[in-house]
Amino acid sequence: MKKLLILAACATLLNGCMAYTGIYKVGLKEVETPKNVKEQYGDTRVVNFDDKGVTKYSYEDGLIKIIWLPQKNQFSFNLTNKSDHSIKIIWDEAVYVDETGSSKKVFHSGVKYTDRTNSQPPTTIVKGANLDDLVMPTDNAYFVSGQYGGWQEKPLFINYSSTPEGLNAIKLSYIGKTVKVLLPIKIEETVNEYLFTFLIEDFISK
Repeated sequence: MKKLLILAACATLLNGCMAYTGIYKVGLKEVETPKNVKEQYGDTRVVNFDDKGVTKYSYEDGLIKIIWLPQKNQFSFNLTNKSDHSIKIIWDEAVYVDETGSSKKVFHSGVKYTDRTNSQPPTTIVKGANLDDLVMPTDNAYFVSGQYGGWQEKPLFINYSSTPEGLNAIKLSYIGKTVKVLLPIKIEETVNEYLFTFLIEDFISK
């Protein structure tokens, strides 16, 4: 009972400090691909679509199709290999560029928090197959010590404040900014660097 009371008190305090919050609307703006991809695999296209009330973003060329879902703490994606060969995501060369232009190392699904800064082996996707995965900056995962601590995840963009004025100032500092995900994809002996640019479009208060 004492433990439950402590947790309830912590939750009340947290809600009091984070009373004003919301979510950002982040959309895929453009995709920069190597010149040889367009020449070899044809036209490319970026579209957004509704999936059961959730907006997702799709990019497609003759080599891959990738569907992105920007989320609070990460960028989730589903990648389909459209080529006639196996492809590999080279994780050690993948990068997240935040809204200030700072490049950050990333980790993905299946990597333990404790191993997130270590070298990560490539992920292979055979022809015709697809992969559900995610991209998260390594420094957005952190450990909190203490009885009620543990591994935590920071949001990609600050989305809370103790006052409405503070929240308004925070959201205005993000809206209109862009972030990027560099995803190196190797096919045969060639590494193709796909650079996905996302625009922070809006903020929806809760």
